[in-house]
Amino acid sequence: MIKNIEKYLSLVKFSHTVFALPFAAIGYTLAVTQTEQSFSWPLALKVVLCMVFARSAAMAFNRWADRAIDMKNPRTIVREIPSGKISEGAALAFVIFNCLAFIITTYFINQACFYLSFVALAVVLGYSYTKRFTSLCHLVLGLGLSLAPIGAWIAVTGEFAVLPLLFSGAVLCWVSGFDIIYALQDEQFDRSNNLHSIPSLLGTEKALLLSRQLHVATSLFLFSAAFYGHFNNLYFVGWAVFTGLLIYQHRLVKPGDLSRVNLAFFTTNGIASITFAVIVITSLLM
Repeated sequence: MIKNIEKYLSLVKFSHTVFALPFAAIGYTLAVTQTEQSFSWPLALKVVLCMVFARSAAMAFNRWADRAIDMKNPRTIVREIPSGKISEGAALAFVIFNCLAFIITTYFINQACFYLSFVALAVVLGYSYTKRFTSLCHLVLGLGLSLAPIGAWIAVTGEFAVLPLLFSGAVLCWVSGFDIIYALQDEQFDRSNNLHSIPSLLGTEKALLLSRQLHVATSLFLFSAAFYGHFNNLYFVGWAVFTGLLIYQHRLVKPGDLSRVNLAFFTTNGIASITFAVIVITSLLM
């Protein structure tokens, strides 16, 4: 039983939830502190469940859709489906379960979340096929994760607003930027298999330059949010830490040395998102 759970957690890279979940927490806290809504533990739990279900569905579907591609790539042949640890049918059943669980959970939040759940699933599931026809696949992934802060806001308020959209814009650029760095590992493989990505289109140096530009935009979005939301000085501490870790990330990866891509991708970004969320939420509650 435990081994089966571990296999599915590995299938969806559950540890990577640290990228979007902290921003969902920020979106939820923003909605509570910036409006007249009160904090609700049951609602907060539903938001977390939505994040887990949607992300699990998206990751499992990505593995299922890419199963033939992963078989060809030496880096990914060890993944759960190509290695035979999880069957194609079991993976697809897992996707369907999480999609239904996500939709049902949104139904018990509010009407806006329920109707938008289908749009959200279209984005996060549709991403899996984008690298077959566009190098902008990284931006689609970023768009999927950027739904976290605005989704949490809508869960509380039932409506859109500019402030959470600024955080969503930051997540879009941030995720797109670090996904380009991660895709550097498959630059040659993508070219030889007619798959689209920024590295395979532009090459390593230009791809890293675009990633840096996206991360500059990330910092600007977060800086703009501070003024729009009239945040206190503690927020700027969080912004400085987050921006500093983005800069550090780009110092880890160089055109001639991709050995620290995983350190830049997971460790640095995970620390950045959690640290930023803790500081921002603390500043909002002060």
